[in-house]
Amino acid sequence: MRRPPVFVSLANYPMPTNSTEEAPKVHPDLESVMFTEREIKERVKSLGKELKAAFGDGEFTIISIINGAVLFTADLMREIDNPVRLDCIRITSYGEKTQSIGTPHVIHSLTLDISGRHVLLIDDILDTGKTIALVDGIIRKLNPASLRVCVLLDKHGRREVPYEADFVGFRIPDRFVVGYGMDFAERYRNLPCIGVLKPELQKPPEWA
Repeated sequence: MRRPPVFVSLANYPMPTNSTEEAPKVHPDLESVMFTEREIKERVKSLGKELKAAFGDGEFTIISIINGAVLFTADLMREIDNPVRLDCIRITSYGEKTQSIGTPHVIHSLTLDISGRHVLLIDDILDTGKTIALVDGIIRKLNPASLRVCVLLDKHGRREVPYEADFVGFRIPDRFVVGYGMDFAERYRNLPCIGVLKPELQKPPEWA
């Protein structure tokens, strides 16, 4: 649906690495930490520089897909000194499952007028492509001057709808991750790292 990224080759996106820094304390529900808080901060800072190179000093409108992208959006905005406007769109696609439940649905749509405006769409993870494709279509019907897409994680092996983001934080394998805004049944969003949830916990929860 979209052109390939024009700023950085997919092959150059950071991948999970075995860091030599002191291992952080791991949440007991995580099988492993994929990206530490420090690694996320460093990548977000470099993404801010990529956005600056793309948008120059001009104003643009950020549209964040919530709830998952809320932390990523907030931190990324702090790395941008452009005049920006912020709007959010809420989509449901996972519920209490570890895989997309099918066709995503809009729960809360946009409020700002983006006609003739440059737009940056932000999401936490690009996997099947269904959610991004849905929101992309909604935005384009509102006649923006341009639309670019930035995602924190790209799980390319899960793609069902052809779609590539313009800016990607990290490429990851097909593992179910939580933390830094990403959840399982609305838990774990507040973790500062991104980690793989233990397999035995990847089932409908029985929390009270």
